[in-house]
Amino acid sequence: MKKLALAAALVFAAGAALADPVEGLWRTTPDDNGNSGHVQIVPCGATFCGTLIKSFDNAGKPMASENIGKLIVWDVAPNGEGHYKGMVWSPDRDKTYKSKLTLSGNGLAVEGCVLFICRDGGTWTRVQ
Repeated sequence: MKKLALAAALVFAAGAALADPVEGLWRTTPDDNGNSGHVQIVPCGATFCGTLIKSFDNAGKPMASENIGKLIVWDVAPNGEGHYKGMVWSPDRDKTYKSKLTLSGNGLAVEGCVLFICRDGGTWTRVQ
C-alpha cells in the first residue's frame, strides 16, 4: 500500500513539474464595459485553451454572464521564451482575434489582431 501511495505521489509530482507556465487561472483586465473575468487555461490536445469560469462587474463583484463556460482563448501554442500565439475571443465586442500572449512572472500580456487592426487586451493576472 505504501508503494502504491509513493508511486501516485511521484506521478502527480512529475505531472506538476511538466505543466506549462501558461496553465492556470487568470484574471482578465476590464473590458470596454468595465467587466472582467477568470479564465482557466488548460491543455487542449497539443495546444492550450481557456474558458471563462467567473465574471465580475465594474465594481469587482461577481456577476451572472451568458459567457461563462465559453472559450475565450484557444489554439494557444508556445512560441519560445514565454511567447504564445493562438486565438482570442472578446465578449464585449463579439470579435475573434489572432492573438499574441506574452508571459512574464504572474502576468500574461494579451494582444489580438484582425487583419492589421490590433487591440491591446491588457495584462491578465495569475489568480492561482
